[in-house]
Amino acid sequence: MSDRLKSGHDRLDRILDGGLPVNAINLIIGVPGSGKTILTQQYVFNNATAERPALYLTTVSEPFDKIIRYGQSLDFFDVGAIGDRVIYEDLGRTLQDSGLEGVLAAIDGFLKEIKPGLVVIDSFKALHAFSNDEGEFRRFLHELAGRLTATAASSFWVGEYTREQAQLAAEFAVADAIISLSTKRSGERELRVLQVLKLRGSNFASGEHAYRISKAGLDVFPRLADNQDRSVYGLDEERQSTGIPALDQILTDGYWPGAATLVCGPSGVGKTLMGLHFIFHGATLGQPGVIATFQENETQLGRIVKSFGWNLDDPGVHLLSRSPVDLYLDEWVYELLDLIDRVGAKRVMIDSLADLMLGTGDPQRFREWMYSLIQRCTRMGVSLMMTMEVPELFELRRVSENGMSHLSDNVVLLQYIQEGSQLTRALTVLKTRASDHTPTVYRYEIGKGGLLLGEKMAIDR
Repeated sequence: MSDRLKSGHDRLDRILDGGLPVNAINLIIGVPGSGKTILTQQYVFNNATAERPALYLTTVSEPFDKIIRYGQSLDFFDVGAIGDRVIYEDLGRTLQDSGLEGVLAAIDGFLKEIKPGLVVIDSFKALHAFSNDEGEFRRFLHELAGRLTATAASSFWVGEYTREQAQLAAEFAVADAIISLSTKRSGERELRVLQVLKLRGSNFASGEHAYRISKAGLDVFPRLADNQDRSVYGLDEERQSTGIPALDQILTDGYWPGAATLVCGPSGVGKTLMGLHFIFHGATLGQPGVIATFQENETQLGRIVKSFGWNLDDPGVHLLSRSPVDLYLDEWVYELLDLIDRVGAKRVMIDSLADLMLGTGDPQRFREWMYSLIQRCTRMGVSLMMTMEVPELFELRRVSENGMSHLSDNVVLLQYIQEGSQLTRALTVLKTRASDHTPTVYRYEIGKGGLLLGEKMAIDR
């Protein structure tokens, strides 16, 4: 028998280092509507058996008929399990008539009769109102915890606590695990976040992890924040063409496999086009690629690539087009990583980083997120190209924000240079790690064949 209680959701179990400890007291806290009951029922239906059923006790906050009615809309809710594997009982009348002593007596009877493997009390916080003082409630906690431990049952106490309230409540000391569900506001946006506040005797992934609620229950996206992996890994030594022959020469035959390339410049200068060259040329070499864009939907991008002689129907090119509206950064990155794994991608273009930055609202968080993504791609041998728009139209004073140029192996600058009444597009390779290069300015044009690199330019200042 496993020593971990599984949630039925692999990513949540990874956050909990394999799951919640069995036979433990678990406190699930959060404001109303945060998904506490849904998360608890995920555990119930994933672990309850006919031999060790789940006992779900409701108090005065959540009538059991309401819990069952709303639960039936969830995919994991098994109506056939009610009364067999999952047993609901209402403690509301007992509380009203006999208080906490009556609750203990009722629970004693259920434990002896049902012999449950899981015991849920929802809402647990509501029990505070039926104690005369803090001392009485602490005695009740002690008696209840002793009974549950003696029966070797895993228990879930569900309550409308904030994080601050939970840390002050007596339940915090008794609980073996505490999971907080809350809402984080950034500007006009709201993000649901799960955080493990306590997991006795076990490691867990710290920090705030985004989640969404759907018919499948809680879908959790672990915070992407990798420590440095010091294990040795191999990378191919053969350079990868950029898809632009003249640029390959500047870069000494292209990019190193697994390298991260930052393409930055003002609006309309050709950043996306350079990424498309990279992806579609890779497809001709048998290197599947992913275009991850927030800029155009499939129809819009299809029209763009067609004008340069490419086609989104290319079996070596895969599109991940998402809206920057209501973007959950970690939800998006797991979708990207799953797609890379599924299609065996060797090249990825992200267009653009500005949209991802807005999805964090925190420069430090974005930098550690990008570090983690780049490291994962490098270790998989996936070459990453990222576009970044800069505010200056002429004479750029900075390349990127949040240290992105430092994290990148290659930095390519696209800019406008004014020549009399004309604007000329110009390209400069500012950085190429582990390669010789001269940061020379080259003019280029955009035509039917895409980006056409020209001669060197003499820049007068």
